[in-house]
Amino acid sequence: MIRIASVLTALLFVLAAPALAQDAAKADPDHYKVEFENDEVRVLRITYGPGEKSSMHHHPDAVAVMLTDGDFVMHMPDGTAEESGFPAGAAAWTPEVTHLPENRGDSEAVVILIEMKDDDDDD
Repeated sequence: MIRIASVLTALLFVLAAPALAQDAAKADPDHYKVEFENDEVRVLRITYGPGEKSSMHHHPDAVAVMLTDGDFVMHMPDGTAEESGFPAGAAAWTPEVTHLPENRGDSEAVVILIEMKDDDDDD
């Protein structure tokens, strides 16, 4: 019975993590700066020094544009980690995610992240 309760508690944590995770600019203002925002998008400038980590936070669907080369490991709420590396100038779609980024490179990494805002409120 205790094991079932433990599994259910862990499952609830994983499912609730996106709702509990904070907005990146509020959770980590040292690394995330809002450059522009309107009803449709929010543009963040993300800057990590070598070896720097963030705190667990959430992003909606977005487009990432690398201003520098980037070598990251993304720590996920379930304890897994995903490696990602992009050259300067690369652009990529990033689906909604809750994560804790870490710059594993030996130089500063700078990214522009264009977050899409949910337009369900317009219905």
